[in-house]
Order: sequence, then structure tokens, then C-alpha cells
Amino acid sequence: MISANLDQARFNMVHQQIRTWEVVDQRVIDLLDELPRDHFVPDAYKNLAYSDTEIPIGNGQHMMAPKIEAKLLQALNIQASDLILEIGTGSGFLTACLAKLGSRVISLEIDDSFIPSAQAKLDGQGIKNAEIRHLDGLAAAAEGAPFDVIAVTGSLPQINDILKQQLKVGGRMFIVTGESPVMEAQLVTRVGDDDWRTEGLFETELAVLTNAPHKSRFSF
Repeated sequence: MISANLDQARFNMVHQQIRTWEVVDQRVIDLLDELPRDHFVPDAYKNLAYSDTEIPIGNGQHMMAPKIEAKLLQALNIQASDLILEIGTGSGFLTACLAKLGSRVISLEIDDSFIPSAQAKLDGQGIKNAEIRHLDGLAAAAEGAPFDVIAVTGSLPQINDILKQQLKVGGRMFIVTGESPVMEAQLVTRVGDDDWRTEGLFETELAVLTNAPHKSRFSF
């Protein structure tokens, strides 16, 4: 009975939350319809696994709401050959989504207490093309750069140059920038060696990444 309820909740999530939020990429729809999000949610919150809400995962961190995850995946237009960098592993659910769509994922997690659980959950889903590293993704370029795709799972006051420089030409990055309560999801595309295009996607709000730099302010 619990399994049936979760299956129905997953169906409702996809067709009542995600589709109605202008997510039309069928690959993303199919993925979220098949991958059991409840597998990645802490036991105390499994009944909320498919709800339109952020879910606590410990240490003050949360899973993004499902529709934000879906919009991220759609915006990045991930191809089967893509090498992907994820900043912030958390529960491992988005890591799993990225791995299902792309070729390989390198996921950087600053809080090592999340890593054993996330790795176990990825293993439980048979996902072998994702590597979790205990690193601060804002401190320096990741080994393996440049990347086709970068997914940033927390917010920053402004776009980070270290991350931008790790994109291949043609590479895409999803990032949320700004300061509460005014934040915007953006798609950054590297269009040349020294040229990036930034597209505003939608307004939202995400927790600030650990060790995020303060926004530069001018004084007169």
C-alpha cells in the first residue's frame, strides 16, 4: 500500500507540478517518472518525497523542490556524451538524474557527512558513472575540467569566475544568483574562449552555498 501511494505521488508530481511548470523535455519527464525520488529522501520525510517543497537532509541543507530540479535538468539540455560537474551532492538525487542523462558526473561535496549516504543511494540504483569527491567546489577548478555541463545546487551572490572558466566552449551552467529574497536562476553558456552568454530563466530562492564569497560592493 505504501509503495502504491508513492507511485501515485510520483505520478502527481510529474503531471501536476512539473509539467504545469513548463517542463516539456520528454527525457526529463520520463526520468523523473521512473527514478524513485523517495529512495534519496531521509526516512522521516519519505511521505514528502514527491511534494512541492524543499526537504531537509540534515546540517541545515535541503533537497530542491522537484519542479526546480526539473527546470534545471531541462535548461542544461544534457546529452548522452556530456561530462558533468555538480557543485553540492547533498542527497545524491540530482547526481543520479545527471548521471542518467549524461556520460559521467563528478560531484563535489564540501560536507563529508553526506557522502556515504549519497554514495550508497547511487549504488542502490546501479549508478556507476558518478564520482563523489569531498571538495569545496568554489575553491579551485576540479580535476577533469573543462566540462560540458555544470549544475550548481545552491545559490551564490553572483556568478563565480572559477566555475565559468571550467566550461568548455558550448558548455552550459545552471546557477542561482542574488541575495534573499531576490534570486534568479540563470543559464550561462560559454560561446567563446573569453565570451559567455547569460540567460535569466526564472525567479526562485535557494540556500547559499557553504563558503560562498560575499558580493562585491563598490564604496564611494
